[in-house]
Amino acid sequence: MNDNDLHILCSSGDERTVTMMALMYARNSMIQHWWDSVTVILWGAAAGLAADSPALQAEIRRAKDCGVEFTACITCAKELGVVEELEAQDIELKPWGPPLTELIRTRAPLLCV
Repeated sequence: MNDNDLHILCSSGDERTVTMMALMYARNSMIQHWWDSVTVILWGAAAGLAADSPALQAEIRRAKDCGVEFTACITCAKELGVVEELEAQDIELKPWGPPLTELIRTRAPLLCV
């Protein structure tokens, strides 16, 4: 990770916000080369939306096609019962508490949605 790697912590349960802010910015960041890499972290309600919404799944595929990486909190996915749905989209599942803490402590580029 370097100063030109962006993480977007996406916890919104509003599909329009996820699509029109988090994913639009992530996708355009890669297209326009604003960041070397962009990783979207799906947390809480956003993980549920990604599992349940075909429209959001299409937007995730579109972002992935631009080079955006996706990961999700495994604990949230288990609590919401969406582990299989997220894995089917090749979204990495892992415990995000410690890595998120490290991002915050090191003041790494982090956008929260």
